[in-house]
Amino acid sequence: MNIAHLLQRSALVHGDRPAVLVGARPLHDYRQLAARVAALAGHLRLRCGVQPGERVLIYSANCPEYLEALHAIHWAGAVSVPVNYKLHARELAYVLGDSGARVVCVSAELRDAAFAAGADPAALQLLGGPGWSQAARGVPLALQERAPQDLASLFYTSGTTGRPKGVMQTQRNLLAMTMAYFTDVDEVHPDDAMVYAAPMSHGAGLYNYAHMLRGARHVVPESGGFDAAELVQLAAGVGRLSLFAAPTMVHRLVEHIRSTGADASGFKTIVYGGGPMYVDDLRRALDTMGQKFVQIYGQGESPMTITALAREHLMDTRHPRWEQRIASVGVAHACVEVRVADAHDEPVPPGELGEVLVRGDTVMAGYWNNPEATAQTLRGGWLHTGDVGQLDVDGFLTLRDRSKDVIISGGSNIYPREVEEVLLLHPRVSEVAVVGKADAEWGEVVIAFVVADGEPVPDAELDALCLEHIARFKRPKQYRWVPALPKNSYGKVLKTELRARL
Repeated sequence: MNIAHLLQRSALVHGDRPAVLVGARPLHDYRQLAARVAALAGHLRLRCGVQPGERVLIYSANCPEYLEALHAIHWAGAVSVPVNYKLHARELAYVLGDSGARVVCVSAELRDAAFAAGADPAALQLLGGPGWSQAARGVPLALQERAPQDLASLFYTSGTTGRPKGVMQTQRNLLAMTMAYFTDVDEVHPDDAMVYAAPMSHGAGLYNYAHMLRGARHVVPESGGFDAAELVQLAAGVGRLSLFAAPTMVHRLVEHIRSTGADASGFKTIVYGGGPMYVDDLRRALDTMGQKFVQIYGQGESPMTITALAREHLMDTRHPRWEQRIASVGVAHACVEVRVADAHDEPVPPGELGEVLVRGDTVMAGYWNNPEATAQTLRGGWLHTGDVGQLDVDGFLTLRDRSKDVIISGGSNIYPREVEEVLLLHPRVSEVAVVGKADAEWGEVVIAFVVADGEPVPDAELDALCLEHIARFKRPKQYRWVPALPKNSYGKVLKTELRARL
């Protein structure tokens, strides 16, 4: 079944319900939204030549047209390629080339960046422009049938070797993820509202499907992103507001409510994930906003769906292991199995550390054009997450480390190798090691330990080098010049020791 069937169903059953809002202002009802999507799908097929299974890239910040583009791609039977709008032109160029995207749906402010990345001007579709509005009134395309194993989306993760990998998410993956929202995260009612304060290209956008199925409202903030004061106003004006947020966003929202005394009763559910939430911050959030929080743990390889820490567990303060539970990431979603395994992929007893493995209907089909990485990551029928954790006797998973050394800052993944390779381009940098440092606001920030070939380089030079090659948010917040990097007898840099210095 095509994931776009969820929109078609709601248009038939709940056609008069408001579907898309900009701030508190209604824009389209479900009947209008489905008609626009069908026409845009017709435009992709008839005018752009997009055939089922071909890739269409979306390069845009949050806007109402993002939802239209996403569902039009699915409706046409094509494959969506949502990319982080903060990517550097060189990073975007790689995704364009690797995915073989036939069309790029781009917002006006990012058109020049798409050109710089090598996008064919003839292949660009400008979201919200006159051409887009005209296409949305064109000849509709019938909803294209897709099989459960057919590719629905290609999600690019940052690569530990500097090359992103395209996660192949199938129709079955997205449908299973959507149903898991209802069983393990939250029930959705037609008068609920999903607000897109985090990027729609990532986790926040994936939750559109559950709210689309229930005929709920989709709210794009006027700012297009996260603003605590704006969210509080939307909660009061729109009501029953739900959102997906990185821990840093939760921290800012809670501090705003505490400092202003704002009424938080208009918030229904805040799902947090994408990085560690400090226990003290979580306590503060619960004390301030009450029983509104749910935690999820997932990866692009099993989108939004590995474990969940339900609100009843977060609020069960009388449980003897409550403090340990709120430091965990919860229990396995109903549609997956989770195992903690040793180096031979054998399960370890409760309480012992090992790698987190997952299998189930949400687990990806593999990596696009990368059979070697696919075989390594999906060996034995289990997704090998690269995360180190432990299960307790009740099935609660606690993450202890990330064997892939990923840094999660403000909900965005940053892979050290990617940053290190850029810094090593400077002729006076002989060695470098990048690690994450705990930060109360961002979760983690990037710190680079650098060995100079001669005199240390001014920070501004290294900043400029980073900005030339990678996205701004991946740039180190601090450079620490050291005479040598700590290494073991095999010559491997001991990042554990570097983290200890921080």
